[in-house]
Amino acid sequence: MPFKTFTRRAILRATAGLDADSFTKKSGYLFRLSASEAESLLDYSPLRIAAIYKRKPLILLARLIQIATTFGKWFGDRYIDNLMERSDQMFKVRAAELRKILVELGPAYIKIAQAVSSRPDLIPPSYLDELSLLQDRISAFSTEVALDTIEKELGLRIDELFSEISPEPVAAASLGQVYQARLRRSGQVVAVKVQRPGVQAAISLDILILRFLAGVVKKVGKFNTDLQAVVDEWASSLFREMDYKKEADNGLKFRRLYGGIKDVFVPNIYMEHTTRRVLVMEWVELSEVKDLYLVEVGVYCSFNQLLENGFYHADPHPGNLFRTYDGKLAYIDFGMMGEFKQEFRDGFIEACLHLVNRDFDALSKDCHSRASSTNCRKGARYKSFNRCLPRCDCQRSPKYKLWRPFRKFGNYYVQVQISNTFIFFSGYSQSCCIGGDRNNSPQLKSSLRSLLYKDGAFRIDRLESLLTESLRARTEKALIKSQREEADSRVVFKEILSFTLKEKGSFVREILVEEFAKGLDALGLATFDSLTSAATTVIPFTGSTSFSLMSKEDMINLRTLQRLMFLMAGPESNKKSFEETNGVSSPNNKQGAYLEESSLLSYQPELVSEILTMFSIIPELPPESQQQLLRLPADVAGRLVSRASARTIQRIFL
Repeated sequence: MPFKTFTRRAILRATAGLDADSFTKKSGYLFRLSASEAESLLDYSPLRIAAIYKRKPLILLARLIQIATTFGKWFGDRYIDNLMERSDQMFKVRAAELRKILVELGPAYIKIAQAVSSRPDLIPPSYLDELSLLQDRISAFSTEVALDTIEKELGLRIDELFSEISPEPVAAASLGQVYQARLRRSGQVVAVKVQRPGVQAAISLDILILRFLAGVVKKVGKFNTDLQAVVDEWASSLFREMDYKKEADNGLKFRRLYGGIKDVFVPNIYMEHTTRRVLVMEWVELSEVKDLYLVEVGVYCSFNQLLENGFYHADPHPGNLFRTYDGKLAYIDFGMMGEFKQEFRDGFIEACLHLVNRDFDALSKDCHSRASSTNCRKGARYKSFNRCLPRCDCQRSPKYKLWRPFRKFGNYYVQVQISNTFIFFSGYSQSCCIGGDRNNSPQLKSSLRSLLYKDGAFRIDRLESLLTESLRARTEKALIKSQREEADSRVVFKEILSFTLKEKGSFVREILVEEFAKGLDALGLATFDSLTSAATTVIPFTGSTSFSLMSKEDMINLRTLQRLMFLMAGPESNKKSFEETNGVSSPNNKQGAYLEESSLLSYQPELVSEILTMFSIIPELPPESQQQLLRLPADVAGRLVSRASARTIQRIFL
């Protein structure tokens, strides 16, 4: 937005005719606190707030009367509408009136409405549209007051700080409003956020009233939940949000952790020009988010926040998320952030893995280990968990079509399809488990092993799904704008191989080496049995009986080796492997099954050719990955010798 140079006098003259905002008009009496009283409200303390307003009973009484009369009149009008059978006609009118009431009452009620406006499952559409306006369309307060606040907080005159500043705010929110300006020293165009006057006093009194009402509701309704503690937690986050220095620290941390994600933009913050009530950050041209691609970027970034680093944006409504001119998703408000501790992240991922695997007993133990007690019986909890996903086939490699019309995101209506969102989240959790920064966690390793093995048998389909999902998370394949069904197999194999050879893929690499050793051992036994069987057919007087060294476990290992080789050969070959594997006899019919399995591996020159073609990408790998790859044959050989020796000793002495 272009702006011109204005002196302070010119700005005040240009805005002299503007009316005060409705909050200041209706609730300005709340601002009457002394400097010491206002200073004591910098941090949330119910006792201090109660002590202050105990000495100001008239202000408390006036606020109670204001709240009661405004809401009472609105509910009265709604009641009359019902009596006169005109509720449908007046629905939009009453919704608009409710929005105006919330603006007049101030930031605490606006914050509650903002939270409710993101719940279309609870709020009728007309009310949802009106409450959504509270996210970024709130009347601004006086520019004169804003300029006074900037000069007082930063200790310099406006013309010493900025060479240019907009005469009116470019945006207004519940706690503050934003001006566009240009720093005099550097010439950098910045956004200057100034806090509304009196918000701390107004919010403190409203929280005192809400806290009292929460106690009354708990006693009357006999709730087990500590409603006052819920209010205290919300109030604490709200007080932290009113401290712009804390917001600046949050913004810089958020930029450091997530600013490098593809198509995510986090503006820089100028700490030297930031105080508790004034924040200066990098200016960026913004527009509403309307395209589905940026919604997917936001989903990916949110999962990254929650599961990778545990530092997450706790207020991601459309008033805080925008599209930049070059098509990136911009985060612009960092007042309300959250921390998800590592122990809870690990437990969360582990629970998700158990849910994907439909291991409901393990899932109930996860829940029980993080709760003080449980009264849920084993059978009941199994049925309850099983009903959660009646049609969600988590055993298959999922297709991630997440969003359909459901809630308003800017002007674009987006619906989170619950089952598919869960699948996407579970897939991301799996990728964190095998490739995240916490992949050395014994707890997660145990969960991953239980996911990849069932009754001692290696589940190659799970490995394929995990590697594919890790590839999505690490290379951001999910974020490509052209949603191709089939990626280039060479690129996919290169990314998977590169990941497996890195330190983050060490656990998966160890499993692959072990399974290759088992498969090659089984292939050796199958080859020996094949030669023995052929010899008995040409040597006379040997009879028709044959002796096989192959066990049922060896047959499973041989099939796993076959699937691994098809996986290495690329998607098309891997697709064929399902048909050929399904055509093989059951492992219980060992006489012909292992011969057919070994023949599938021995007489497929096309498969060998495809594998050699895929391995032509080895020179493109980093040097350290190439060295790690050269060590793999020795690791496989070592485990193969160890396995063969153990089997020989077992058969001789046992």
